[in-house]
Amino acid sequence: MAEQFDVVIVGGGQAALAASYFLRRTGLTYVILDNGAQAGGAWVHGWDSLHLFSPASYSSLPGWPMPDTPDGSYPTRDEVLDYLRRYEARYTPPIRRPVTVGRVERAGGKFLNIRTNADDFLSRAVIGATGTWSAPFVPDVAGHEFFGGTQIHSGHYQSAAPFAGRRVLVVGGGNSGAQILAEVSLLANATWVTLQDPVFLPDDVDGRVLFERATARVLGNAGAMPTGGFGDIVMVPPVRAARERGVLKAVRPFVRMTATGVVWPDGQEEAIDAIIWCTGFCPALSAFAPLDVIEPDGLIHVNGQQAVREPRLWLLGYGSWCGPASATLLGAGRVARSMVRQLTDWLASPTQDVRLPKP
Repeated sequence: MAEQFDVVIVGGGQAALAASYFLRRTGLTYVILDNGAQAGGAWVHGWDSLHLFSPASYSSLPGWPMPDTPDGSYPTRDEVLDYLRRYEARYTPPIRRPVTVGRVERAGGKFLNIRTNADDFLSRAVIGATGTWSAPFVPDVAGHEFFGGTQIHSGHYQSAAPFAGRRVLVVGGGNSGAQILAEVSLLANATWVTLQDPVFLPDDVDGRVLFERATARVLGNAGAMPTGGFGDIVMVPPVRAARERGVLKAVRPFVRMTATGVVWPDGQEEAIDAIIWCTGFCPALSAFAPLDVIEPDGLIHVNGQQAVREPRLWLLGYGSWCGPASATLLGAGRVARSMVRQLTDWLASPTQDVRLPKP
C-alpha cells in the first residue's frame, strides 16, 4: 500500500528545506522526495568558480544563518554546498533520496497520488519544489541542429579549461553569462552575445539590492527602491576584472547557425568552435502534467503559492511568479513561512477537498 502523508514535497533543494523548516512545527506528517544523490539541489551542478553576488547574511535559510566567509567575500558554490549539507544535518528533515517522481495524479477527492521509481505515496497536499535546473532553455535558432561544434548550457558548464584556445560564443545577458564570459575569456577567444546591451549595476551594489527590489515590486513600493532587477549584472570581482581587460562587451545575436559556425546580421559567416548557452531555465513541472494544470506559457497559474486549477498543489522556489525572490536562498525562506501557514490553515478547513473550476 502507498504510504500516506499530509504533505509530500517534490524536490530536495533549498526551497524544500525552507518549507520543511516551517512544516516541522505544524504537527503535519510530511516527507521530502529528492531525485539527487546528495544534499544541495541545483547547487551541486553549479560551475566550479561560481560565487554568489550577495553576502552570506543574504544567502541563509530560516533558522540558521550561513556562516560568513573567512575573508568577507561572497560565498562560493562549495561553501553553499557545505552550508546546505550542514543545514540538513542540523535539522534532519525527512528526506528520501534518490527518489524520482514521475507523475502526480489525483486520487479521489481528498488525495494526490505521487508515483515514483521506488514506491507510491498518497498525500493531502503536494509542494512542488523541483526548481528549474533540469529544464534548461536553449532558443530555437535556425540551423541549430546542423552545428558540428560543441554546445553546452550553463547548467552543465563546469570550467573554462575545455575551451582553452578555442573560438567561443557565450550567449545570454544575465549574471551567469557575464561570469562565464569573464572566466572563459581568460583562456579562449570569446565573444559575448546578448539580445540587447547588458545593464551593469554600480560597483558598490550587490544582490541585496536586487532582492529588496523584487520584494518591493510585489509590495507596491518599487518607486522607493534603487533601480535594478534580477536580470542586471552584479559587478563581482571576476566581472570587474573582465571589464578592466576590455572584454566585457556584447554584440547582437547571430541570425542562424551553420555546420561550422554562425551567420551574423550583416551576412558575414564566422567559424565557431563552441557555444555556451547562458539563456536561463524553465520551471521543471512535467511531473505535474497529469493534473492538467500547466498553461500554454509553461507555468501553473497560482493564487499566492496555491495552484488555481488544483488547490492541493502548492509551488515554491521557481521564481517571482510564485513568490517574491522565491528562487533565492533567503527569498525561499520568507515565502515558505507564509505558504506553510496558509497551507496548514487550508488543510484544516472544511473546504480543503474542493477543487476550483477550470478558468
